Formats: sequence, structure tokens, C-alpha cells
Amino acid sequence: MANLNIKLTRSLVGRLSKHRATAEALGLRKIGDTTVQPDNPATRGKIARIGYLLQVTEEK
Repeated sequence: MANLNIKLTRSLVGRLSKHRATAEALGLRKIGDTTVQPDNPATRGKIARIGYLLQVTEEK
């Protein structure tokens, strides 16, 4: 199964609390933070919620 490399590219300041919590759940706290997550429906749902803050690339 592939993994997703997720990078926070925009600030969390002034965002909805649910969006900040979703970023925390992905392990992203500051601009430039990156994390590797499994490519599954739960992760895809989190990305769909805050995709406008993220840069996502697929790892093989």
C-alpha cells in the first residue's frame, strides 16, 4: 500500500477549530511540517477537509 507525504503549506491561525484539530491529528503543527501517512479512506477524508492548507504527494 502506498503512503502519502503531507506538508502543511498555509497557516492554521484564524482557521476553524475543526480544521486545526484535523491538522493536529495528522501531526502538523507549524508551516513546513511534514508527515507520512498511510493512503486509506480515513487519511483521505482528513485531506479533503483541510486540503486547501496542504501539499500532498504520493510515495511508493
